This record gives sequence, C-alpha cells and structure tokens, in this order.
Amino acid sequence: MWWHELDVGDNIMVGNPSISTEVKAGEVATSAHAITMDILFKLYHHNHLDENWAIQPYQPGKHLNSHHWSGGHAWRLLQAAYTIAFVCMLRFNEVLKIQAHNFGVFEKGVNFVFISTNYHPDIKPFHLWAFPPHEVHICPVRALAAWLSESRIKSGYVFQKIASGDRIAEANTPMTSEQFLELFHNNLLDIGINPAPYGTHSFRQGGCQYLHIKRHWALRKICEWGGWSAEFLNLTIVKYLISSNDNPVKPREHFFNPDRPPTVKCPHCGRCCPCG
Repeated sequence: MWWHELDVGDNIMVGNPSISTEVKAGEVATSAHAITMDILFKLYHHNHLDENWAIQPYQPGKHLNSHHWSGGHAWRLLQAAYTIAFVCMLRFNEVLKIQAHNFGVFEKGVNFVFISTNYHPDIKPFHLWAFPPHEVHICPVRALAAWLSESRIKSGYVFQKIASGDRIAEANTPMTSEQFLELFHNNLLDIGINPAPYGTHSFRQGGCQYLHIKRHWALRKICEWGGWSAEFLNLTIVKYLISSNDNPVKPREHFFNPDRPPTVKCPHCGRCCPCG
C-alpha cells in the first residue's frame, strides 16, 4: 500500500513511504515504476473495447461499479493524457495544465500537432507527427484527435474534470492530479496490474526509457526534447533511465553465461533478441 492519509484531515498516515506517489519539488520519484510500452498497449486495447469506448447517454441515478467505473469520455481523455505524458516526458500536473490555445494543427492535418508550452517557460514546444500503425497505442496525435473531436473542447483546459455519469464538467474546470491518479490506478486494475508502484513520474520515466532504448536517441537529444539540462550535473536523466524498480533488460545470471543464446542486432535500428 502506498503512503497516504488514512482519512482526509485526520493527519494519520499509513502505508509504505518508499512508494509514495508524491515527491517534493525538485526531487525525482525513483520509487515509481516506469510505464512501459507493453502496459500502454494493454491499456489501449482495453480502453478501446466497444463497451468501454462507446459514449453512453447520461442516466441520472445510475451507479458505477468496479467493472464499469467510467465511460467513453474518460477513456478518451486518459488515452490522450497517457500518450502526451509518455512521449513528451511530462508529469501529470504539466499535462493537465494544457489549454486549447496551446495546440496548433497545421497543413499536415491530423498527421501533425504542435503543442505550445507557454504555461511552463522551462519547457519548449513539442512538434508531433502521427506514429506508425504498430505504435498506435502511444500516438499522441491520434489520441488527441479522438478526445478533442468527441469532447468538442475548443477553449480553456483540454483535460477537464469528468463529472458523474461520464459527463465533461460544464465549467472550465481542469481535472485535478488526484482525480487523474485515481482514474489511472483504476485503469491499471482493469488490466490486472497493481497500481501502487505507479505515480506522477511513471509516464515521464517510461517515455525517457522508450526514447533511449526503442528510438535509440542520444542522451543529449532526450535532454533537449524534455527541456532538461544537458550538463548531466543533477543526473535526472540517469535516474529515469536506470531505476532499481524496473525490470532488467537481460537476466543478471546470463551476463557471463557462455551458453546463452546468440544475439543478433538489426543493422538499421540496433534492436536485438535472443531468437534472432
């Protein structure tokens, strides 16, 4: 169980402090597990099931349960927020501050999105093109198109609060980090994953690892994309790339095993696998 207040206002904290979902300003949540492409793949396909993705009419008095705790609006919002946080290496609170005027779609249509970050002077704008079909589950362009076309949000906060009955709040009220974290944790439970180790930095950390391991970006390029210092003085990027909580790329017992399966690397992307 993660570190949290037992009841609001009683100042009684319970759980394990080492897996707290919040950290002080300037700290890196090394205790958080990184979100992986495999997890995002499972979330994408679960959220796109017909019974989840469909927009249902509002029914006053209808009570949700653990199996149907949300609706099509929430699923679309989550998918858009997941992909932006992952690919742009942003924290929850940074994603939830994005407003409609921060977006720009140019002549490339739905294949290109420009995200201005004037709400955060230390982060440069992001230029995003549609990802290839095999990476649709981490494509911010497609996810944003699905959310904005259905929500019809044209001004104010893009990720607005989801009210009861899967309704989008009428007032320009941004979703809070607490509500987002609750929905995210519920979503992890949907696919059979314990949500306790996942917090506000999980997408940022996972995106950093994706760009380095899958996209083979140089550390300096990752720092430039994420708006981090390239002087490597605070080792922020190292903490995201190398976390004691993440699964090792290869089993430790095979590091020096002379009988381990041969590894073949692709000359184009550098990927390798024992079965090559």
